Amino acid sequence: MAKIKTQYVCQQCGKTTAKSLGRCPQCGAWGSMVEEVVQAKMSQPARRLAGITKPSSLAEVEEKLETRMPIGIEEFARVLGGGIVPGSLVLIGGDPGIGKSTLLLQTALQMAQTGTVLYISGEESNHQIKTRALRLLGENPLPQKMYLYPETDMNRIQDTIMETQPGLVIVDSIQTMSIPELESSAGSIVQVRESSARFQELAKTQDIPIFLVGHVTKAGAIAGPRVLEHIVDTVLYLEGDHYHSFRLLRSVKNRFGATSEVGVFEMRSEGMVEVPNPSERFLAERVVKASGSAIAVVMEGTRPLLVEVQGLTSQTSFGNPRRTANGVDFNRLLLITAVLTRRSGLRLAEQDVFVNVVGGLRVNEPAVDLAVATAIYSSTRDMTVPADIALIGEVGLSGELRTVSQLEPRLKEALKLGFRRVLVPFNSRADAESGGKMEVLRAHSLAEAFRMVFPETK
Repeated sequence: MAKIKTQYVCQQCGKTTAKSLGRCPQCGAWGSMVEEVVQAKMSQPARRLAGITKPSSLAEVEEKLETRMPIGIEEFARVLGGGIVPGSLVLIGGDPGIGKSTLLLQTALQMAQTGTVLYISGEESNHQIKTRALRLLGENPLPQKMYLYPETDMNRIQDTIMETQPGLVIVDSIQTMSIPELESSAGSIVQVRESSARFQELAKTQDIPIFLVGHVTKAGAIAGPRVLEHIVDTVLYLEGDHYHSFRLLRSVKNRFGATSEVGVFEMRSEGMVEVPNPSERFLAERVVKASGSAIAVVMEGTRPLLVEVQGLTSQTSFGNPRRTANGVDFNRLLLITAVLTRRSGLRLAEQDVFVNVVGGLRVNEPAVDLAVATAIYSSTRDMTVPADIALIGEVGLSGELRTVSQLEPRLKEALKLGFRRVLVPFNSRADAESGGKMEVLRAHSLAEAFRMVFPETK
C-alpha cells in the first residue's frame, strides 16, 4: 500500500507547511494549521459546464441590460444595489444566531411567490425549516414553488440544480458542502474552495443567482480561505448585538452596487422586520434633560442616521482610570479624552470615562467625534445638552473641528426629525443645504463649540 502523505493547511489563508505549527507563518493566526491528506488535483473537465471558450473582441461582445429580480424586502434590496442580479453569487456571513438563515428564508418565501426557489440545507432538516417558515408566514399560505433539499454532496446538488433550473438557490451553509472525490472533511479549506468554485460556475453558466451562508471566526471574519471572498460577487455581513433587537446588514464587496450601503432590521418573533426610519427608533427612548447625552448625525452608506451618544465620567477608584467604549472605536475615545484634557481643561486623568452608542449600533466615522466630546464634557460639568441641537464634526489633536463629507443629507435628516439647530465645523458649507429652515452654528474649536452648546460656559 502506498504511503499516505499529509500536509498542514492554514484554514484562514491557505498556507501549507510540511509540519505542524502553532501559528501560521503567513497570516499569523493561532491554531489554524490543520492536517490534510495530500491528493491529486481533481480533473477539471468533470467540473466544466460552459464547454470550450475562446477569446472575444471587446467590440464584438453583445451588450446585455442588467435586470434585477425584485425581492420584496426593501432593506435587503438596498444593500444588494436594488435587487438580485441573475447569475450572481452572494456570500452572507455573521455570528451564530444573528439571523442569517431567517433573513434568507424570508427572502426565499418572498421569491417563491413568483418563481422557483431551491433551499439547500446542510444543517437543518426539512421539518425544522418548515416549522420556521410557518412562524414567519403566520396565517399566509406556504408557497408551492419553494423546494427544500437537505443535501451536502456537491455532485448531487449540481445535478439537481441543472435538472430543476430554479430561479434562486440558497445554500445553508457552504461549510457543510463536500465533494466526495476529495478526501478532506467538510468545512476544510479544500472543500470550501472547490465547492464555492462549483457554485460560481453554476451561477455564471446557468444564470442562476445563488446565496451562500458562511460561518465566521471569533474575529468576525468569514471562516475559510480568503479566496472564498474573491470568488463571490457580493459579500454581506449581518451584524448586531445579541442583547439588542436591531440588526445591520452591511456590504463589504459588491460587483453590482455600492459597498457602503446598510440595511436596518429588527429581530422579532415573526422574523427580520425592516426598519424604514432607524433614526427615529434609535432616539425613541432618549432622556432629554439628562446630562451626558448628545445627538450625532452619522452616515451609514448613503443613509444618514441620528444616534444618541452617551458619556459618563466618575471619580476613579484605581490608580489608572478606565476608558470604556461601546459602539465607538476605543483608540478614538483615547484621542478625544486626551484632547479634552489638554485643550478644554478637563481633569480626566482622575476620572473613569464611559461612552456608549444607544441601540447597539457601531459608529466608525470621525463625524461622531464632536458628539462624543460633548457628551463627556456634559457629564463632567453636569450640564444638559439642549434637546434641539445635533452635532456634526471631526476633532483634531489641536482641538480644532474639521469638516466632514455628505453634509446635505445629514442636515435633511436632522431637520426631518425636528432638530432646529445643528453645530458644524466653521468651514462647512451648510447654508445652502439647510435652506434657511435650520439654524447652523459654526465653531472653529471644541472650546468655541462648548460655549455655543452650553451658554453658561465661560
